[in-house]
Amino acid sequence: MELQVPTLPVYLPPAPPPLRLAPALTPRLSIVVVNYHQWRDTAGLVHQLRGSPCLERGAAEVVVVDNHAARCRTADRLRRTPGVSLRRWRRNHGFARAVNEGCRLSRGEWVLLLNPDITLDPGFIDAALALAERRAADHPRLGVVGFRLRNPDGSAQPSTGPFPTLAGTLSRLLLPRRIRKYDAGPADVRRPVDWATGCCLLVRRACWEELGGLDPDYFLYYEDVDLCRRARARGWAVAYEPTPSAIHHHPLHGRAVPPHLRLVTRHALLTYALKHWPAWQRRVLAGIVRLEAWTRQTVARLKGDAGTAEVFSELDGIAADLGRGRQCAAGRRLRRVIRRQEERRAASPVRGHSEL
Repeated sequence: MELQVPTLPVYLPPAPPPLRLAPALTPRLSIVVVNYHQWRDTAGLVHQLRGSPCLERGAAEVVVVDNHAARCRTADRLRRTPGVSLRRWRRNHGFARAVNEGCRLSRGEWVLLLNPDITLDPGFIDAALALAERRAADHPRLGVVGFRLRNPDGSAQPSTGPFPTLAGTLSRLLLPRRIRKYDAGPADVRRPVDWATGCCLLVRRACWEELGGLDPDYFLYYEDVDLCRRARARGWAVAYEPTPSAIHHHPLHGRAVPPHLRLVTRHALLTYALKHWPAWQRRVLAGIVRLEAWTRQTVARLKGDAGTAEVFSELDGIAADLGRGRQCAAGRRLRRVIRRQEERRAASPVRGHSEL
C-alpha cells in the first residue's frame, strides 16, 4: 500500500505589472564639432552647449570628432560627459570626412556644424532649432541655414558669399582679405544666399542625406561652398538668418597664412574649379596657381628656406595635376604635405589655433 502524501497548494505571488520604459528620446538637433589640436576651445564650446535647455531636456546632442590630436585629460572628460559623443581618429582625415563621420554618428533631424572657436549667443541652440522648424513648416525645401557672425570686438564678420567664378576670383584679389570671398549683403536682413560658411551652419538631415554630406575630395575649405551649390542644384533653399548670432574668434582672413595652409586653400579652390567650372577656366586657374607657386618657391630658395620651397614645389605639382584633371595624384601630394607638417608638429609642438 502506497503512502498518499497530500499535496499542498503552492503560493505564487502575483505577477508584477509590466515594466514601462520611457521611450528613447531622439534628439531633434545634432551638433557636430571637429577638433584638431584645439581641445581647450572644443571643451569650452561643449561646456557652453551643455548649458542649453535643448540639451538638458534631451532634444539635442553633441558629437565631437577628433582629427588625430594629442591625447589629453580634456578628451577623457569629454568622453564621460552626458549628451556628448566623442569619436577619435588615428590620423587626420580632413575636415569634410570628419564632419561626415560626426553626422553619420548623429541622430537629429537637423545638424548644426560648429567650429571649436565659436562662442554662441545665449539661447542660440534653442532659438536656432525653433527658427529652423518654423521656417521649414513654411518652406519644405529649406535645406541650409547660415547665421550672422561677429568678430570678438563686436564688429560684423561676413559669413555668406557668391559662388566663385574665374573672373570673380581674379578680380576679388584686389579686395581686402576679410571680404574677398564674401558678399556685401545686409547683416540684419533675412535673405536667400548662394552659400554660407560652414563654421556655423545648420543643415536639414533630409538635405544632407540626399547630397551625401560634404564632398570628401575637399580636405579643408570650399566644402561648404560646394555643399550649398549642390543643395541649390537639387532644389533646396539656402538662407541667411541675422538672429541668433555667434562670435567667430579665428577666421582665416584674420590670420597669417603659413605655406602649408596656403597650399590647402589653393587645393580646395582648384578642386572646386574642377567640379564646377568649364575645363578651360580650370586650366587657366591652375596656370595662375603654378606661377604663384614658382614665384614663392624661388623666393624661399633665395632666403635659404628649404622647407617652404618644398611646400610650394608640391603646390606646383598639385596645380598641374588638377589642371589636367588628375585628382587622385593631387590628393596624394596634399596628404604628403599634411603628413610632413604633422611630423614637424609632433617633433616641436606648436601652441595656439590650428587649422589642419
